[in-house]
Amino acid sequence: MDLLPNPAIEAERAADTQAYTKRIAIIGAGPSGLAALKILSDTPQFKAGLWQPIAFEAREALGGVWLTAPPTQDPPETPVYDSLTTNLPHPIMQYPSFPFPPSTNLYPPAATVLKYLQDYAAHFDLEKLIHFNTRVDLIEWDNSISRWHVRTKTTGPDGSSTIDTADFDLVIVANGHYRVPYYPDIPGLSVWRAAGKVQHAVWYRHAEYKGDTVLVVGRGPSGIDIADEMSAVSKVVIGSQPGTPRSDSADGSSKLRGRVVEFLDVKEGVVRYEDNTTDSGIDFVYLATGYEHSQPYLPASILEKSIPPPVPPLPEKLYNSKFHIFPLAKHIFPLTRSVPPSSLAFIALPYRVVPFPLAEIQMRVVVKVLEDPTILDPAGEAVDIISRYEELRAKVGDSDELIARVWHKLDEQEQFNYEDELLDFIGEPFSEWNEKVPKWLREIYPRKVALRAEWRDIVSRGEGKAWVKGVGEAGGEVGLRQWVDLMFKLLERVEKRHTEVNVETAKMNRL
Repeated sequence: MDLLPNPAIEAERAADTQAYTKRIAIIGAGPSGLAALKILSDTPQFKAGLWQPIAFEAREALGGVWLTAPPTQDPPETPVYDSLTTNLPHPIMQYPSFPFPPSTNLYPPAATVLKYLQDYAAHFDLEKLIHFNTRVDLIEWDNSISRWHVRTKTTGPDGSSTIDTADFDLVIVANGHYRVPYYPDIPGLSVWRAAGKVQHAVWYRHAEYKGDTVLVVGRGPSGIDIADEMSAVSKVVIGSQPGTPRSDSADGSSKLRGRVVEFLDVKEGVVRYEDNTTDSGIDFVYLATGYEHSQPYLPASILEKSIPPPVPPLPEKLYNSKFHIFPLAKHIFPLTRSVPPSSLAFIALPYRVVPFPLAEIQMRVVVKVLEDPTILDPAGEAVDIISRYEELRAKVGDSDELIARVWHKLDEQEQFNYEDELLDFIGEPFSEWNEKVPKWLREIYPRKVALRAEWRDIVSRGEGKAWVKGVGEAGGEVGLRQWVDLMFKLLERVEKRHTEVNVETAKMNRL
């Protein structure tokens, strides 16, 4: 299968990788862009001046979604709401190369994560490689020289702007996928939006009275948090998630429903669900329905904004379905005729994953391919993509939209298996852990919901600071082990609590 636009140039690249200084453009200086800079700056090529990475950041500072901002733009620059804390404990969430400080709250707020990213950049001296207030407007592939023309727009302090164009050997897309809101195609939704009764969660910052009855569509972490907070200012909060049985709390203030299939009378606030039941009197709706992939700087000749055609064969160019980028080797490299795989890399596209460590691992893979483009096997990667397509089709059916929705979804152990595969490709383990994905991580991650609930209970009792005081001070592997021991201790509390509840239940049943 011939997937490269110019095999001769690709072979020449592999034969003489140090023929000239390679310039690398990174789009974004959030967590993924910072990981890209860090891994590249570790290389002997960077230290010898043979690789020159530059990150272009549209905002005034680093941090990506963790750099909070009021929701004044359309869409807002970040979806982070005032009360947000991480939904993973930081020893799991952190970059393998850089721990959170000792005694950090196990589930830190956004401000702590931003400070962590700033410290990460300072520790590895990355900020000098970032151009702030600089938006990438267009990247075009020039096959004659096997380079990208990258056009940027820099905004000055006085509001003036400067347009620049430069050539790069590699472009790394690290602009994230949590800004452009996704609006599901539900009949009647546009009418409700026009009436001002619907708002996407990207605009949410804190609970405000929107009426007595509020519907939150989506039960991911943000949807659950919004529903919890709105219960303090609303009489009734309804949560909607596909496949959820209809249920009400004893006092009727909290309700769960299945997927919304139609927004009906907007004045009466009527909504119909997948089980054909309805609710009325809904005053306001928050859509916690996720976000679209957005790469507006890539021209349609390279990235077409639509759902790709069924495979096989693989399409000749990339597709952005809103839900995934396709086809990509290893969820990273384009496998099309449009551009060589080694010239473009997408970082941290998978979701339901631990993104910070994944970004570092993926960047190690990018470095390996940049060193030797021939290490990628296009035919073998194509087979892997087609195999995944068939596996997902067997799970979700023949709908290419449904396949697109779950393409980058790596649930539970699947993400760790993927990381192991990447580390095998690199040919080296995590040096910090002396293994690939460690056993403790595989054991704790599936219990993350119970772990977070237990921690919230501890914090509500005012005991959180005492629990983490001094944890991690040993540093290195010993410091990490201190955090791991703490998390297992928390899980022991969970087990003890469940055992006590079961004993009490058994006693009541005998009465």
